[in-house]
Amino acid sequence: MKGVVETALRHAGGAPIVTIRLELGRLAGVAVDALRFCFDVCSRDTGLEGAVLEIIEIPPRGRCRACGVEAGFETWVSACTCGSLDRDLVCGQEIRIKELEVMDVS
Repeated sequence: MKGVVETALRHAGGAPIVTIRLELGRLAGVAVDALRFCFDVCSRDTGLEGAVLEIIEIPPRGRCRACGVEAGFETWVSACTCGSLDRDLVCGQEIRIKELEVMDVS
């Protein structure tokens, strides 16, 4: 979370940040409650203090190596429609800043 805070502050150019929207993949291995706690700690005494942290959950998607179909899945043991369990992860592990809403200070 420290890296997210540093990146957000750098891109805000010194303007106070009102809202930060994060995309968080379900397979990122991050507990949302822990993420929120870390955000509060890491943003203390910065331009992010008091900002709203919005988390947009990204469901996992994979591309089947057997048939090429790309589809969402709930667990790694969810088979493709062709019956294969062999897939490449397309999305679902990301943690990225989607959007910053900054205060107009002019």
